[in-house]
Amino acid sequence: MTTKPLTGKIALVAGATRGAGRQIAVQLGAAGATVYATGRSTRANRSELDRPETIEETAELVTAAGGTGIAVAVDHLIPEQVRDLVARIDAEQGRLDVLVNDIWGSDHLVTWHEPVWKQPLDRGFRILELAVHTHLITSHFALPLLIRNPGGLVVEIGDGTKAYNDTHYRLSAFYDLAKTCVNRLGFVQAEELKPHDCTAVALTPGWLRSETMLELFGVTEENWRDAVKKQPGFEVSETPAYVGRAVAALAADPDRARWNGRSLDSGELAQVYGFTDLDGSRPQGFRYIVEVIEGGRKADVAEYR
Repeated sequence: MTTKPLTGKIALVAGATRGAGRQIAVQLGAAGATVYATGRSTRANRSELDRPETIEETAELVTAAGGTGIAVAVDHLIPEQVRDLVARIDAEQGRLDVLVNDIWGSDHLVTWHEPVWKQPLDRGFRILELAVHTHLITSHFALPLLIRNPGGLVVEIGDGTKAYNDTHYRLSAFYDLAKTCVNRLGFVQAEELKPHDCTAVALTPGWLRSETMLELFGVTEENWRDAVKKQPGFEVSETPAYVGRAVAALAADPDRARWNGRSLDSGELAQVYGFTDLDGSRPQGFRYIVEVIEGGRKADVAEYR
């Protein structure tokens, strides 16, 4: 960015180790924000996912992008750790302008294409803890700081807009519940924040080319199109930076309250705010799935990028 509209703003991205969370933190930094990047994976200790990405790397990327990145190891299922995190932000900054609840960390726990009576309950309940309880705990402690100043923003990151999830079974009872709950949390917090002149939304990327997704398809960001033949819809996938730029655009919009309580996707916001993905395109992932893959519309992929 040539201008930094979020200079002086303080953001907390809960779940910033990798994927969407990492790039949300980076893009907020590119807009000038100071970003607290939290997660469980550090250079000294990996989470149960046992992946190489760390919150320290995320913080360094935020600083390199033009912001100030601060890594804090936090397990957002432990209330005391979240309480102490927010107390630290208050002591160091005296304010919080943006809260992004991005914690998920449950891909390895999902049992796909099995009815609820065949789902392992311990794994299912762990999904709900990681994907929903963490968001509630974080908001419980962070929102009293956020509402001290008008104009605060809360973004609940999920998978699928409300309109899409309301009409589609997400192939697993626990996954479906987790993503539905996150969207509802955006609406609920919007109602609770409205008297404080703050805004809350639910936001989803389209088909995200995260580190895990690229590995699953056996491709890299450089040759991701090689996976298109095996995965219909992947042709309109997007990098995590796209949803990151969506969050940065929302945070920089003085009229962000117009979105209060809405369920949004990155492609929709790109059309409004004019930002692009890293390659200059504007993927419209959910439109493509509904209109082309499910609806049978004959269209050039270029219409949706």
